[in-house]
Amino acid sequence: MTMRVVVDTGILVSALIRPTGMIGDILHALRDGRFTAVYSTSMMLEVTDVLSRPKIQEKYHIQPDDITALINLVRLRGELVIPKQTITACRDPKDNKFLEAALAGEADAIVTGDNDLLVLHPFEGVDILRPVELLAKL
Repeated sequence: MTMRVVVDTGILVSALIRPTGMIGDILHALRDGRFTAVYSTSMMLEVTDVLSRPKIQEKYHIQPDDITALINLVRLRGELVIPKQTITACRDPKDNKFLEAALAGEADAIVTGDNDLLVLHPFEGVDILRPVELLAKL
């Protein structure tokens, strides 16, 4: 059975900016169907917002097509979930959406580099993993 994984915004943004290396390997694994991305609308809006910022686009030469391709990959290899419960467990309130999506989508793991999420590992049966830990499990 394929692992179900919530990929946080920082990982998706970093993977688009630096497609080589470990973070890029997360996107390659998704592209190859080695896991199913569990995502919510609010997560995709955040990714689009961050990658649409002029400073980010100029610094990393991000084009609108790059953003579209990333979102389409997540949609193709993922499952949209609609969180039913509100969670307030994370010390950064903006990160609760990843926990909500994970529970709504019965995810096996959340992959993140964010310490605000990592300190919660495991969260209600969901592993919270660094990229290297996820890649080792795939």
